[in-house]
Amino acid sequence: MLPNVLQASATDHVPVLTGEVRRLLAVQPGETVVDATFGAGGHSTQLAADLLGRGKLIAIDRDPDVRRYFDRFRRNAGVQTRLLRGDFSIVLEQLGSNGVRADALLLDLGVSSMQLDRPERGFSYAVDAPLDMRMDPSSEITAASVVNDTGERELESIFRRYGEERYARQIARAISRRRRTEPFERTGDLVETIRAAIPAPARFGDGHPAKRVFQALRIAVNDELGALEAALPAALEMLRPGGRIAVISFHSLEDRIVKRFMREQERGCVCPPDFPVCVCGREPVLRALWRKAIRPGAAEVAANPRASSAKLRAAVHV
Repeated sequence: MLPNVLQASATDHVPVLTGEVRRLLAVQPGETVVDATFGAGGHSTQLAADLLGRGKLIAIDRDPDVRRYFDRFRRNAGVQTRLLRGDFSIVLEQLGSNGVRADALLLDLGVSSMQLDRPERGFSYAVDAPLDMRMDPSSEITAASVVNDTGERELESIFRRYGEERYARQIARAISRRRRTEPFERTGDLVETIRAAIPAPARFGDGHPAKRVFQALRIAVNDELGALEAALPAALEMLRPGGRIAVISFHSLEDRIVKRFMREQERGCVCPPDFPVCVCGREPVLRALWRKAIRPGAAEVAANPRASSAKLRAAVHV
């Protein structure tokens, strides 16, 4: 069994599916590792340890607050490290264009605990805070601008598509009605409006009533699905033959994108079935390291409830 070398404090982000990520990425000394969603560095700490003092780890994150976590990580990593700030889809493409190649690459999608647990970032529905939700604070679009400036029908579509919110229409209508007299500026105002818009029985079942709407807004504000669609081919372009890629998702739409991409890259010949011989010449580019998505076990979910929706998919460049 791989040792757990990460000593996280109570306030640190707890990485999800760490043992499974290490086993599937199988980092070896001397390799180049890319953690495209560095966060608080939990996975990077584990992967750097497997380099055994020889190799390189490139960290990517769009959030400027990760700098203090990276500085702590770098002091103890024991290998060459580098932090690149920006949207992972853009940074991965730039790295690939500059000839950088990776032996192991990780994407841990979604919002991190360090963002959720800082009220001023506006990600959480549990505390009243500015309605922000930007992973990159320099971005122009905030949750407030989406809520206040987006048409009612488009708001409904955002809540339904990204949050799978069954009361999307009622919530969008209530938001539209309230903002005519007063714009939304605080998370608490939005939570109150959502709570009042849905039927009373629904307010007490399946978690917090604002959970899905906040998730949908976060995805929309940060264009998370668009970034993922662009990042996957860029990541594949960076992988050396034999290189491994692992992706952890927390939303069904994310997992669907990852699954579809990997399955498409696993396909060989695409000639019609009635062709006697292959004329397309297509060869598989990826091979799945595990056929189905890997989920956290009961013990991990009990210790870290935020892990409950995680799904891990991994493949190797053939």
